[in-house]
Amino acid sequence: MKIFLIAVAAVMALGTQTACGQEPGEKARIEFLLSSVEKAKELKFIRNGSEHDGKEAAGHLRLKLHKAGGNVTTAEDFIRLCASGSSLSGQPYRIRLANGRTVRSADYFEERLKEYRPAGPP
Repeated sequence: MKIFLIAVAAVMALGTQTACGQEPGEKARIEFLLSSVEKAKELKFIRNGSEHDGKEAAGHLRLKLHKAGGNVTTAEDFIRLCASGSSLSGQPYRIRLANGRTVRSADYFEERLKEYRPAGPP
C-alpha cells in the first residue's frame, strides 16, 4: 500500500509540470518575461548586431525556449539559457530602452522578474 501511495504521489507531481518540464508557476513567470518584451512598443532587442522589435524578439526567444526543452525549468534558467545571448555567435543580447539607454538583456529580464506578481485572489 505504501509503495502504491508513493507511486500515485510521483505521478501527480509529474502531472503538474508542462511538456517542457516547467511547473505552472514557472511557466507563468517565463511568459511574463516574454510579454514584457513583446508588448513594449519603444523597446529594441539587439541580437548579433541587428535590431528587432518586441514581437520579433519574443518570437525568437520562444523558439529558443522550445529548443531548450527540459533544460529550462525556471525563469532564471530561461534568462540564462535563452534570453542572455546568442548560442551561435556567443554575443550577448542587448535591449535599447525607450529612453535610448542600452542594457544587457539578462539585466533587463532580471529586473522585470522582480516586478512579477502571480495572478490570484487579493
